[in-house]
Amino acid sequence: MIAKFREILAVGKQAAQRSDRQRFNLRKINEPEVREQYQIEITNRFAALENLNDDEDVNRTWENIKENIQTSAKKSQGLHELKQNKPWLDEECLGFLDQRKRDKIQWLQDPSQSNVDNLNNVRREASRHFRKK
Repeated sequence: MIAKFREILAVGKQAAQRSDRQRFNLRKINEPEVREQYQIEITNRFAALENLNDDEDVNRTWENIKENIQTSAKKSQGLHELKQNKPWLDEECLGFLDQRKRDKIQWLQDPSQSNVDNLNNVRREASRHFRKK
């Protein structure tokens, strides 16, 4: 007997990329005071960069520019705060899960029509409750 086996690893690419990136609050840039402050910060930082010698490595120069832009944006605009979700799995949800589990065990032990109906009703109610949460 010969079998072919193929495995696909699910890797969260987006989660890995999101973790190290800083998000700036770009909505603040529409405010005139913040925009003016950002422009002044950038101008001052790039004026300091002009005094550097041209013999430096291109990569190091790029890192300096990138760092200056990021620190200026962080100072004037601030970081974007991620929205915190409310925990929805509470004691009431756990009660629905326990009830559904008990009814399923009861149905497996005695697969009568009344147990099937009871299990379906509990499943339906639990699903509705979870969707509402």
